[in-house]
Amino acid sequence: MALAAMVLVGLVGAIQLYIMLLEMVFWDSPLGHRAFGLKPDFARQTKVLAINQGLYNGFLALGLIWGLVHPEPGFAWQIQLFFLACVAVAGIVGAATASRKNLFIQTVPAVLAILAVWLV
Repeated sequence: MALAAMVLVGLVGAIQLYIMLLEMVFWDSPLGHRAFGLKPDFARQTKVLAINQGLYNGFLALGLIWGLVHPEPGFAWQIQLFFLACVAVAGIVGAATASRKNLFIQTVPAVLAILAVWLV
């Protein structure tokens, strides 16, 4: 079960890194337009906001990575749960304000990882 928990935490971290790249690098590109359903004019006008938004996803990813590599298991557990909870809440807020798919992209994987970490 410990391996499954680590894999799920890593997966949630990888998702956050991918979202960070989409928002910070690819927002105003065909990939970003498809991922977020953006029109090119809107993407150009909001590019700076997306860079800021993506930075926060990067922080979430780094926190999850920190939790995976921290040498003290008890503290690593707390770090992982904190950042997973942050991702889950971010997904809920994203679903309420932007797109329902945030629940499935962020919240569901984060909650599954929380359960796996909690059960270890």
